[in-house]
Amino acid sequence: MAREFFPNLREDRIVSRLDSSKDHSRDRTIQQIRSNIDELGNRLAQKLLDSGNVVTTNRPELVNQLCACLRKLVSSEDFDINYQIAPFRNLVPSPNFASLFMTAFIVETLIHHPSIEDIYGTDEEIYLEVDSILGRQGFSG
Repeated sequence: MAREFFPNLREDRIVSRLDSSKDHSRDRTIQQIRSNIDELGNRLAQKLLDSGNVVTTNRPELVNQLCACLRKLVSSEDFDINYQIAPFRNLVPSPNFASLFMTAFIVETLIHHPSIEDIYGTDEEIYLEVDSILGRQGFSG
């Protein structure tokens, strides 16, 4: 005799709440970034230059590139974001998706920009600097 399968409704509700919470957090982060793109671009550029992880001949162009990447982040679909951050997903435990997106941009794209002389530091060091600006602990708007 076949056994009937009853879905665990309690478990389904918990999973649904977790997914909703994750989506809400992601949307809130994107909204905060959208409303502060120029300020965040300036803060990121200054942090990267002060630490010596990015060496450039043209600071305003660095700020423009970082702001353009932030604009791309807030207008991208979830698939595009996940595709961009896939190689860096295991960089740190429980990463911030926005910090991973910016790290991927810096390491993979910005390094080829003509006004960027060189990018120093490991991927993790760059992530930690970006996360100090965009992450939960450092973003104050």
